[in-house]
Amino acid sequence: MNSAPLAFMDSGVGGLTILKPAMARLPSESTLFFGDEAHLPYGEKQPQQVIDYSLAIGRFFAARHAKMMIIACNTASALALPTLQTQLPFPVLGVVEPGSQTAVQASSNHKIGVIATRATVTSHAYRDAINQLDPVAEVVEVACPTFIPLVEKGQYSGQAVRDLIAAGLQPLQGSGIDTLVLGCTHFPIIQDLIQAELGPKVTLVDPGAATIEQATQWLTEHEQLAGNQTPYHDYYTSSDPAHFQRVGSEWLKRKVEAQLVTPNQLTQDDQ
Repeated sequence: MNSAPLAFMDSGVGGLTILKPAMARLPSESTLFFGDEAHLPYGEKQPQQVIDYSLAIGRFFAARHAKMMIIACNTASALALPTLQTQLPFPVLGVVEPGSQTAVQASSNHKIGVIATRATVTSHAYRDAINQLDPVAEVVEVACPTFIPLVEKGQYSGQAVRDLIAAGLQPLQGSGIDTLVLGCTHFPIIQDLIQAELGPKVTLVDPGAATIEQATQWLTEHEQLAGNQTPYHDYYTSSDPAHFQRVGSEWLKRKVEAQLVTPNQLTQDDQ
């Protein structure tokens, strides 16, 4: 047994879509969550910037004795995972591989869509992972950067929002996909709107649930699950704790109190 916390990072509040099923699946585990909102969105940053941000957060978690880190961010998973796995003192899981496995299993016609940030799409991380599992799969990748501000601002309704989502998904209309990977952890928060636009015949895949199953399997096999304990849940953000607390409390259906850790503080902690 190991009572040390599980650590989760994202560029903002979107990674809470992975923390939420983790709390349900592993109710005895304590958690740390870092939303790097000062640098949002990662999908518009250069790859080395994303690696540097992610590594600083990973070292922040290491200083707080985390036993595992889950990159609850598709962009960071696509760009920074190998670096974090070699430079941090605990296992690090990303969302791309588990999400790709789930998508391949869900698709019956081998036509799979991926919506994500520009950086994730440019990296072709999902396309490559899916084609490694299913070489004949046709993967249609679409960058939807305009969706992220909707989630960060908590705007999930209204005709203007529906029009924006329709415009973002337009490249997928007529593509023949039967499965769509929500390749950004912000997107499951608006999955009902995405489903309504694409119709019931397209299966939406949230990589977060598959990632938590992978984490659970590793913790079980290596006897690292927490015992019967009352867990704690600590939240950190690099910008605007009040906003993080509002959106986080709404999404998790529990009171969220976030601590501010500025980029300068994070860098000092990293040294």
